[in-house]
Amino acid sequence: MKKLPLALTAVAAALVWNAAQAQSPQPPKAEPAMQKVLDAHAALKPKPIETLTPEEARKQPTPADAVKKVLTDMGKSTAPEPGVTMKTMNVPVAGGSIPVHVFTPEGKGPFPVMVYYHGGGFVIADTKVYEASPRALAKMAKAIMVSVDYRRAPEHKFPTAPDDAYAAYLWVTQHAREFNGDPMRVAVGGESAGGNLATVVSMMARDKKAQLPVHQLLVYPVVNDDMNNASYQRNANAKPLNKAMMGWFFKHYAGDPKSPYALPMKATSLKGLPGATIVAAEIDPLLTEGKQYADKLKKDGVAVDYREWSGVTHEFFGMGAVVPKAKEAEQYAADALSKAFGVKK
Repeated sequence: MKKLPLALTAVAAALVWNAAQAQSPQPPKAEPAMQKVLDAHAALKPKPIETLTPEEARKQPTPADAVKKVLTDMGKSTAPEPGVTMKTMNVPVAGGSIPVHVFTPEGKGPFPVMVYYHGGGFVIADTKVYEASPRALAKMAKAIMVSVDYRRAPEHKFPTAPDDAYAAYLWVTQHAREFNGDPMRVAVGGESAGGNLATVVSMMARDKKAQLPVHQLLVYPVVNDDMNNASYQRNANAKPLNKAMMGWFFKHYAGDPKSPYALPMKATSLKGLPGATIVAAEIDPLLTEGKQYADKLKKDGVAVDYREWSGVTHEFFGMGAVVPKAKEAEQYAADALSKAFGVKK
């Protein structure tokens, strides 16, 4: 049998690759404002996270950088909106201390408080990358947001992140008065890995018979490791979060796959947890598990408000400055918090 010339072999390989790509599921189309952010992110030339070391991955351009680029391209300011002040405090944890950033709205107080956990797959990002979300919620919900820089994997593998998250929550219940907060009205919330930590902290408080959060805000939370469910298949190649990245995050986090403190869907029972608000995005590998978690909470008698936004991706929450649907989701979350806190608007 004759060997094909190298050039023809390359062409054949390319045709096979293109055919495979055509058959692989493509994520739904992003709506225009969201697409503008995705294009801005692509223009910053991020390298695929799953090909990098954690140190390299933490230096990559983020979706928050893309939002700033969109604002700059539109000739708008990238400075935070007025009406919220921020100060940094330190929380003691096992083996040291971690910083928390206290965002306080204008007004007299004492204010209700939410302890907020950032995303980044337990490995990358920090409170600075996710600052837009607690700032927006502080202003909209007229509540103090305490954003937590928990220690990240792989330097600090599971269960360090949930232990830090719980320590920060307990500290807030004990020290809220020091920053004009109401210690009896403390909620928890977060995005992605932070949504995981928020619901895990709720479980830990229940299990340890501590003061329960008054509410949990879960924005596309990581709650399971089923990477073959419907949204993982449909959004396997989505931006800015895809299936390969999630595998990379799980590998570095090294959570116990049977522990509900690593994966809340593994819990035998969710009974007794505080009411939850769940925000979901259509173009997100985590969409299916978020809906399944909402259903499991409801089945176990927990009050849940669940809403999915179409045409937007993982990380859209906090992009209210440039994505109208993000502003809508932020207001939805703030209204849920106000209701849970008993705040009259």
